[in-house]
Amino acid sequence: MNASSEGTEIQHVECPPAKDPAVRWFILVAMMLGYSFWCISDRRPLPKAWVMDHVNDAAGYLFNNWGPVVLIPIGIIALVLGIRHLTRKLIANAQGLGYAGKKPILWNQFTRLDTARLQGKGILDLYYGQGQKLTLDSWKLQNFRELVALVEKMLPQDVQKV
Repeated sequence: MNASSEGTEIQHVECPPAKDPAVRWFILVAMMLGYSFWCISDRRPLPKAWVMDHVNDAAGYLFNNWGPVVLIPIGIIALVLGIRHLTRKLIANAQGLGYAGKKPILWNQFTRLDTARLQGKGILDLYYGQGQKLTLDSWKLQNFRELVALVEKMLPQDVQKV
């Protein structure tokens, strides 16, 4: 974050990702891959009969032999989502607002500012273009207060505030 010599004039805010959401994704990865390896190590033979007398054998066979087929892809998807979250940085400056590496949304493109969930949940919705929405979440972004201050300062006066 850069500020001018007066101390309150914010011109540029960088919001790196918060770690908490990624930690939750990585916990899910550990659970899915851990269960998968446990299922692989505890393989069971095909049950003798698929009747209710042997329901535990049948369920054990299905879970231990087919569980990894479901759990490993879920773990890989969660890993990708966790890494993706950790690599996204939001940048707001005099030109606009957007994620690093992407084309920023210019301040004059915003049409509506929804602050209904800002006080209670720390979520700010910005609408631009043809009904597109950019959601800023204090749980997912660091430097959120500075970002909100810059957004309020840079948005044009004709933007509808809800």
